[in-house]
Amino acid sequence: MFRRTAVAFQKQVKRVPYANMLRDPSSKYKRFQGISLPDRTWPNNKLDKAPRWLATDLRDGNQSLPDPMSVEQKKEYFHKLIEIGLKEIEVAFPSASQTDFDFTRYAVTHAPDDVSIQVLVQSREHLIRRTIDSLKDAKKAIVHTYMATSDLFRNVVFGMSRQDQLKMAVKTAKFVRSLTKDDPSKNMTHWSYEFSPECFSSTPTEYAVEICKAVKDAWEPSKENPIIFNLPATIEMSTPNVYADQIEYFSRHIGDRDHVVISLHSHNDRGCGVAATELALLAGGDRVEGCLFGNGERTGNVDLVTLALNLYTSGVNPNLDFSDMKSIIDVVERCNKIPVHPRAPYGGSLVTCAFSGSHQDAIKKGFAAQEKRRQNGDQTWQIPYLTLDPKDIGRNYEAVIRVNSQSGKGGAAWIVQRNLGLDLPKAMQIDFSSVVQNNADHLGRELKAEEIISLLQRHYNVDNCATDDLNVKDYNFDKKSDKVTDVNAIVRLNGKEIALHGKGNGPISSFLNGLSDAFGVKMEVESYAEHSVGQGSTTKAATYVKISCGDKYKWGIGMHESITRASVNSIISAVNSLIKAGALDANKVSSSEHALRKFAQKKVSANL
Repeated sequence: MFRRTAVAFQKQVKRVPYANMLRDPSSKYKRFQGISLPDRTWPNNKLDKAPRWLATDLRDGNQSLPDPMSVEQKKEYFHKLIEIGLKEIEVAFPSASQTDFDFTRYAVTHAPDDVSIQVLVQSREHLIRRTIDSLKDAKKAIVHTYMATSDLFRNVVFGMSRQDQLKMAVKTAKFVRSLTKDDPSKNMTHWSYEFSPECFSSTPTEYAVEICKAVKDAWEPSKENPIIFNLPATIEMSTPNVYADQIEYFSRHIGDRDHVVISLHSHNDRGCGVAATELALLAGGDRVEGCLFGNGERTGNVDLVTLALNLYTSGVNPNLDFSDMKSIIDVVERCNKIPVHPRAPYGGSLVTCAFSGSHQDAIKKGFAAQEKRRQNGDQTWQIPYLTLDPKDIGRNYEAVIRVNSQSGKGGAAWIVQRNLGLDLPKAMQIDFSSVVQNNADHLGRELKAEEIISLLQRHYNVDNCATDDLNVKDYNFDKKSDKVTDVNAIVRLNGKEIALHGKGNGPISSFLNGLSDAFGVKMEVESYAEHSVGQGSTTKAATYVKISCGDKYKWGIGMHESITRASVNSIISAVNSLIKAGALDANKVSSSEHALRKFAQKKVSANL
């Protein structure tokens, strides 16, 4: 049947051709050939410290926005970057417009003394002068110049030879130097220089080394004030390991390595920006340039949040603070006018949530095991599926497990436990999960925590609030011996008071036997569990009982300061469910003559 249906469906669907995609893409696209580095060492290295970070949200990120930030939004974003802990911020292209110039002036006057203001400028003298003017009186400033050095850009866009380009790069470095660190009138500013052989990822690596060496010699850096070489994967050309090889080759051959900072600026054309940056750090990178949540041209710049928290969850302090993730996301979304994807690593609204039943069960068990380790002094975070404690980024555990029709027993049980402190027995979790799944399937959406709690209370008659519910008015247990307990009780059902008498080997069995006699139907306890809820003076007992009546059974929940009363409440809860299910006839309940005589002889003291 299925095969016939599938064939019929295929006949109805119009076959979509390849359109313009080639069956043999090798005729149009050629694999990128990276540097040959058979003795590479980076695969054996470890990331054990944080790099220097540069946020370029306000410059590179802003230029990529369909609707660029207003001045007020840039100010808000700037202060949030400082709050996070960024010490190097690229703020603008000051020579491009008066707005960018004015904002650079704002950043200079409002930056803490330990924050470097970085600006970008083309290799033209009048633009460089204008840019240096924008940095007047800055405590720490970085002037960033660039030149696209790949053969494609050099030949097609600029029409320059390698030698012509090298001369221009040296001339630019010397000119910036003359206006900054060599100018005595500007010695109150700590000047740094950054040069970018743009399109480094597609530039012959030997040539990138050659031009950077020439720029280094022109600037004359020191160990105390090294030159910054931004080696960008402007366009991702290949797999991340190829970029790492390029970085290691550059690091080996640039010379005066302690006078040089290798800065990584990975774009995400192939979706590998984070991986490429991490491997390049292993290969010798010292500094990372990127944007919060990866905003940037085309597919984006590398995501600083992901990189920093990857370090954090490996036990390395990233020197950036994402404790208040919500406020960071609020600023980013408001200023960029682009939402942070719900599945964005760490920051996305769904990344700490589990809907799958098996995932939920594993997480729930993980938290229980974690609590046991914590009590023994072990603070190590080991929770299945959760590499980061949500509380570390300002989130709570309430949204870790969310419930829809795909969820299993663990999801609803987790929410009940987090909200009410009730640790449902496993068999009861299965029973309740079917109720939750049916409800979620009917509604066609995720259930909120308060809806799940309401379902639990209604389904198990917690509190027995309805006027026609079975309720306990009074009871007295009399322990005759170690094996025999008597109970005399008054219950109310449908406005009628009924006297019960029962015997059993304990309060639960004696009370249930009394109810069985009153209803004229044998009921038995199939399962029972209990635990405490809360601490100190607020501690309560929670009890769970599964009662069978013929071929039907129902679960009940009871809570009270007294364990005995909690047990009675759970029995009443289950019996009410049996009445509603038709297993018990409320109209056939009769009082016990023995109980009536007892109550007539002496008023029973209620343990309520």
